[in-house]
Amino acid sequence: MNKDTIKRIDAVLGTVVCFLLTLHRRLVDSFAPHDPGPVRKILFLKLIEQGATVLAAPAIQAAVARVGRENVYFCVFRENRPILDILDLVPADNVIEVRHDTFSQFIRDAFSALRLIRRHRIDTVVDMEFLARAPAILAYLTGAARRVGLHRFTAEGPYRGDLMTHRVQHNPYLHTSMAYQLLVDALDEDPTDLPLLKVPAARAELEPPPYTPSAAETARVLHILEDGGLRGAGPLVILNPNTGDLLPLRTWPIERFVALGQRILAEHDDVTLILTGAPSERAGVEDICRRIGTDRVLSVAGKTTLREVIVLYTLADVLVTNDSGPGHFASMTGIHDIVLFGPETPVLFGPLGENRHVLWAQLACSPCVNPYNHRFSPCTNNKCMQAISTEEVYRTVASCLAARRVENEKAG
Repeated sequence: MNKDTIKRIDAVLGTVVCFLLTLHRRLVDSFAPHDPGPVRKILFLKLIEQGATVLAAPAIQAAVARVGRENVYFCVFRENRPILDILDLVPADNVIEVRHDTFSQFIRDAFSALRLIRRHRIDTVVDMEFLARAPAILAYLTGAARRVGLHRFTAEGPYRGDLMTHRVQHNPYLHTSMAYQLLVDALDEDPTDLPLLKVPAARAELEPPPYTPSAAETARVLHILEDGGLRGAGPLVILNPNTGDLLPLRTWPIERFVALGQRILAEHDDVTLILTGAPSERAGVEDICRRIGTDRVLSVAGKTTLREVIVLYTLADVLVTNDSGPGHFASMTGIHDIVLFGPETPVLFGPLGENRHVLWAQLACSPCVNPYNHRFSPCTNNKCMQAISTEEVYRTVASCLAARRVENEKAG
């Protein structure tokens, strides 16, 4: 199923199921007192968005510190599992995959996941999805005594029923990493003291776990680059144009990636450009390489795994990407990470890490993609991305290259 189909099923069928399960919960609770007992095993529900999983890493670490690594579980769509394996915060055997190529397949895998969750006697579920209904339904059907998730209360957000024991108010002014952290913190709060959480949110900035590749992984990526024609040891600048992005509103104009690449190479004769992308983007990325028109640009689109792309970040100096997973993956490394925002806001979804650089035009209509509208925007003309000029991005790249030279000199 594509993302739009998933959203529509969630909105229509999910609303009905949430209502019926809410009636069931209230009937059951009227007969049986609620005694959750201690927190022993924690399951995170985060089906989509690998980039957001990086933002969730500090919350997962907090859960591990609380109950032990072996008692933390994660339920995710199969194609979004790779980042979990790279983060290595949850044992591989504790990752529960769900497929969703078709609706019937999703239903079968969801019930298989529920049977496995009940077999493990998981007592606590943390729903990390922003106001989607399917994860709330899964959380309730696990039978877990504690269920933490967002609740709309009096807001006019999407209806998710009343399926959580610990109902947290969605705060659109908190960075997503902090919002995830507060879901775990809610376990220590009185669930009747609504709305949760009545605690200060201002804390030290959260950081993703650093990624350090093995010598073999580094050698493998260097071999891929050499096979592609990379020679020399000058600075490496990565462009991630997202030519096949499933959310086209987030895409920076392709002709500007071409112009940016040409400008970088014209002004920095020691730089090599590397273009990345998914297998479905290979043709589009290779076309950008041809349009840049030099042998100092190399496409590895469709030729690397996610892990190899992150290894590449540890070898390179600067990354330019729109608001997408790579911007968050890069935050696990030391690369200078330039992320272009438009229909979303970096206030909530900006990458973590020291070397992040966010460009955002801050048009009055932005963000138009948010949890309250299920990311269905009426926009057909992403002027928010078009407002970011090639010159502005180039200046940021040049500044990052200068900073990297200073860093390298200090490192000896």
